[in-house]
Amino acid sequence: MQNKSNYIFRAFTLAEVLITLAVIGVVAALTIPNLVQSYKKRVVETRLARFYSMINQAIKMSEVDNGPKEYWATLYTEQETQDTNTLLPEDWYNKYLKNYLKVLKVETSENFERKVSIYFLDGSMAHFSGTSWIFYPNANDYTETTQEYNNEDVIIRDKEVSGIKYFTFMYRANEFGLIPYGYDNSTYNNIETIKSNSSIGCTKEMPYNERALCALWIMKNGWKIPDDYPLKF
Repeated sequence: MQNKSNYIFRAFTLAEVLITLAVIGVVAALTIPNLVQSYKKRVVETRLARFYSMINQAIKMSEVDNGPKEYWATLYTEQETQDTNTLLPEDWYNKYLKNYLKVLKVETSENFERKVSIYFLDGSMAHFSGTSWIFYPNANDYTETTQEYNNEDVIIRDKEVSGIKYFTFMYRANEFGLIPYGYDNSTYNNIETIKSNSSIGCTKEMPYNERALCALWIMKNGWKIPDDYPLKF
């Protein structure tokens, strides 16, 4: 039998431990930001596609009970004139979408916009007051400020985060339903136009208005954020 006393166990020196920790730290510093960025992109992609599909499925189910959407009531705000076929945003939501969506909660603003905010089960949210829908993949990113206009409070959103924290959609009462902004406009069929439009293009530099075409670009790429997408999440 071999004597155990003949075995020699050599421990790591302090210098070796410190060097190992330093290497691990460098590797982590290089890889973790990329992993976080990749995760955030996947969340945005998944929730954008789900939102688009969910709302349009709800519209199709609602048409069974309420008839073709082409004949649904149109939206109006308190500043506009009512007619026999108009509804406030909250009433429009309650009639046409409420029974066909599973949501956490719905809120309505008290100002003249009567904006409806819908909070979804996956942590995202969207709001609308007319045909424009603004979607936030992460509801916690939703912030707003108000500005007085004609003695009324107008909601002002931070357009610097368009294409990053929020994305612009449109509701069309024709065959389209809910679509990314610009989908029904032949001007934006070209990806280069989507990227470079000086007013609403999906560019790194802030366009004149906001990056309203970012959702359209992602949709055209199969609901995947393109490799050359100019914005970081």
